[in-house]
Formats: sequence, structure tokens, C-alpha cells
Amino acid sequence: MRILIVYGSTQGQTHKIAEFAAERWRDQGHDVAVFDAALIASTLDPLGYDVTLVAASLHAGAYQPAVVRFVRDHAPSLAGLPSAFVSVSLSAAGNDAGDLAGLKHAEEAFFARTGWHPAHVHHAAGALAYTHYNVVLRWFMRRIARARGASTDTSQDNELTDYAALAKFLDGFLVIAGQPTPALPPPGRIEARWANR
Repeated sequence: MRILIVYGSTQGQTHKIAEFAAERWRDQGHDVAVFDAALIASTLDPLGYDVTLVAASLHAGAYQPAVVRFVRDHAPSLAGLPSAFVSVSLSAAGNDAGDLAGLKHAEEAFFARTGWHPAHVHHAAGALAYTHYNVVLRWFMRRIARARGASTDTSQDNELTDYAALAKFLDGFLVIAGQPTPALPPPGRIEARWANR
């Protein structure tokens, strides 16, 4: 099966998640192409693939403009084949009602703006990429982390992505799309393999 993955990433975590999905599906024998939405060719059409996965990270209440553009331009194609969306955010890491409401609002605005309403959506926690932030953003994110009980050690990045949950979503999506998956490694091995990349 030919699978298209298009992603948008700001500090690199969504790129890492896209590569995780690609590697998992390649290990299952699928032909997977991965593209950064910001560098994608205008001629790329999801209809050239059997399945499409779009992944984007949420920053200041919005997803990457390049992802919005790609999805808006190809919404009819995405609606006509199995497609899924992975939303990456720090809000997905916790249970704060305000954060979750903001996440839902941003997601609904994204779907309304693009005209794409995928049946399969996964919320993946992102990362506190302290080493990639400027001084002001690092200070701000450290305050948020302290309020949420997350790591405030700014000397290293703090990854929050649950790769076992992500793998379960990816495998389930392919089953729904009509592509059964082979025997898979247990969740502990998945997390150990990817958590510190």
C-alpha cells in the first residue's frame, strides 16, 4: 500500500512523530512517502496514494500555515480516500479543562478553514523543547510547565509523546482503512526505541 504523510513542525517534535509513523508502516511492508508541508511540491496529490496522514503542531492557537494550505488545497482528495489527522500539542499531555477546550476550538477552526473533516483524529502530546526556545520563550514555557507539574529543567528537552498510544492509533487506522497489520512489538519496546531520539 502507498501511504502519504504530510507534516508541519516548528521545534521538530511533529517531524519526529511523522518519521515514527513512517518507520512503523515501512516495517509492516508499506511504501511510505514523508513530506514537510513547507517544502512540498504543488503537484503532489493525495489521490496518488492509498492513504494519507496529516500531522501538525499547535502553536499560539493555530497549526502551521503550510499544513493549512496543503489541506485546504486538497480537501476533496483527502475526503475521497482514507485519511487521518495527528494533532500535536502540549495541551494533549494534561487534563486541564481550559487547555482541552482551547485544543478543541483550534482543531474545529482548522477543519472549518480547510474544509477537511477527518473521521480519524489522534491527539499526541508534544515536547517541551527547551533547548530550541529563545530566552523569552524558554522563561514562558518554564512557567507553564511549573503550573502543570511538568519538568522545569531547561538544560534538556522533555518529550511527552506517548508512542505506544500513537502506535495503537496508527495500526487501528490502517485496519479501518482495510489494511490489516502484522504482529507488532509490545508497547514498552516502542517507547524505549523512540523516547530519546
